[in-house]
Amino acid sequence: MNGQQQRQIEIIQAAALSAQSLPMLASGLWFHHDIRDNFYYASYLFAAAVDEEIQSLLNNPADSKKKAESVLERVLQLQQKDPDEPLYGHFPLNLNPSPELAKAHELPVELMGSLMVYFYARYGQHLGPELQEAFERALHRIYEGGFYKKPLQLFNHHEAKYTAAKIIFGQFYEDQELLQDGIASLKRTMERVTAQGMPEYGALPWFWHWVQAFTCAWELTAEPALKQQLAGMLDYLWRERALFYLKGAWVGAHSRGWPHDAPADRNVLHDYVQFGDFPLGDRMPRTEYAGFLCYPAPEDALRRALERNQPEVVTKQMIKIDTGEEIPLHSYAYVTKDYAAGGIWERVKEFDNEQIRWMVSFPVTGETGVNQLYFFHPGEGWREGDPRHQSEYAEVLYDKNRILTLFPVPEHAEQQEIIGVLPKGTWIRRVAGLYGQVQNGFVSVLLHGHYTFEELEDYNLVRLQGKPAAAAVEILGRDEAEKLAIGSLAAFAERMGGVEFILQQASRLGGKLIYTGISHQDLLELIVASPGQSVARKNGEEMNYFRY
Repeated sequence: MNGQQQRQIEIIQAAALSAQSLPMLASGLWFHHDIRDNFYYASYLFAAAVDEEIQSLLNNPADSKKKAESVLERVLQLQQKDPDEPLYGHFPLNLNPSPELAKAHELPVELMGSLMVYFYARYGQHLGPELQEAFERALHRIYEGGFYKKPLQLFNHHEAKYTAAKIIFGQFYEDQELLQDGIASLKRTMERVTAQGMPEYGALPWFWHWVQAFTCAWELTAEPALKQQLAGMLDYLWRERALFYLKGAWVGAHSRGWPHDAPADRNVLHDYVQFGDFPLGDRMPRTEYAGFLCYPAPEDALRRALERNQPEVVTKQMIKIDTGEEIPLHSYAYVTKDYAAGGIWERVKEFDNEQIRWMVSFPVTGETGVNQLYFFHPGEGWREGDPRHQSEYAEVLYDKNRILTLFPVPEHAEQQEIIGVLPKGTWIRRVAGLYGQVQNGFVSVLLHGHYTFEELEDYNLVRLQGKPAAAAVEILGRDEAEKLAIGSLAAFAERMGGVEFILQQASRLGGKLIYTGISHQDLLELIVASPGQSVARKNGEEMNYFRY
C-alpha cells in the first residue's frame, strides 16, 4: 500500500466515523442542505463497514452497513422517475423544508451520477438485492435522461463533467455512439485547455470537479487507448495544480471560491491524498469522493509541487469566454518554500462576483486560522464576515515578493472602506502599517490611509480608508531574511520602518505609487489615472505582462 492509498483510507475512516455519529433526521437522511452530502457520507460509511481492515473502528459494522444502505435508498427514492418530466433522472439539491416537496435540480446528477456508477461498480456486490435493483434502475434513468447531451461551448467544469459522463455511461451501457461522442469531446477539451488555458483559474471546488470526473472515467475504463487519453487529461490537470501548489494552499488569483476556499485553504482532501505534505486537520468541508478516487500525478508534477527549494515565477495566460467574447487574462505567482504571492492583472466579473484578485499564501497547517493575506474593496455580494466579493476598484502591480495595490474608489460607491485579511501570527502595529511574522515568513504591509486592526477568531481584520487608499505588501522567507541579517520580527520591523512608500499626484480616483522595499533594489511604480486605467513600471520601464 502506497502513501496515497493510505491517506485515502484515512479519509474513509474519518468520514465513516463522522457518519456513524450523525443524527438521523425524520426524513431518513442526515442532511437537507444538499442531497449529495448524504450520498457521499453514506458511501464512506458503507465502504468502511465492508472493509475488513477498517470495519473494526466502527461501533457496529453491521448496523453501520444497514444505516448506510438506508440513506442510499432514501437518496435514490428522491430521483425524478417520470420520463415525461424535463429533469427525468435528476435529483433535488436542497431538501428543505421537506425532501418530498423538493424539486429536481440539474446540478446533483452532474457529478453524483458518474460517482454512482463508480460506487455500484466497486461495491454493488455487497449491496442487498433490493438496493442493487434500485441502483440499476436509478442509473438507467440517469442514462435515459441524458443530462450530458450538451455541446462543448465554454470548456468549463460543467462540460468537463458531461464529457466524462458520456464516456462512463457510454461504456456502462455499451452505447458506442455516446462513447465516441465522449471521446471526441475529451479530445477537443484537451486541445482547448492546453492551447488556451483553463478559464476557471484557481476555481475551487470547480477544479476538483474536473479531477473527480476524469479520474472516475479513468478508473472505470479498461480499454488501453482510451485509458491513456484520460491519463493525458489527468496529467495536464495535476501539472496545472502543481504550478500553483504550496503545501495544501492554492496560490495566486482565484476566479471563484466558497467560504472554505478563502481566506483559508480548507478544500484540501485531493491535495492531501496526492501530496500528503501538510497536516489534514479536523475540517472536511467537501468530502465528495477524495477517499475513493486518485490518479497518481506524473513525477514531474510531484517534484514541482513538493520540492520548493528554489523560488519560482509562474506566469500564465488564459482565455476567458464571456458572452461570445474571448478575453485574455494574465496571472502571476511567485512561489517559495515558505510563502507564495501573486494574482491576476485584469479584473473581470466572475461567477457570483467571487474573483480574488491577489493574495499571499502560506502553507496549510491543519489549524483553524487562515493561511491567506489580501486586501480588497467590497463589491457586489459582499457582507460582513465574508471576506470575498471584490469590486472593480483596485489597480495592481506584482513583482516577486512585492505587491502594490491602489484603490480608486469613487465617491458614489456604497462601501468606502478597504478590507484587509491578515493571518494569525505576531503583528507589530505602526502608523505607516503593520509588520508581522506568519509561520516562516516576515510580512510588511505599508498603508496609505487610516486603518484599524481587529483580532477575529480565525484572522485579523484591517479596515482601511483613504482618498485613495493604497497598500504595499512585501514578504521575506526565512532564508531571504537571513541573507539580510534579519533574525527577528523586531529587526524586520526596524528595517522596514525606513522604507518609503510614496503616493504622488493623489486624487480620489488615482495617483502614483512608488516603492522599493528591502529585498530588491528595483523601483516599482504604479500609476493610476482612473479606475481601470493604470500602468505598472519597474525601473522606469513598463511591465509587459500581456506578453505571457
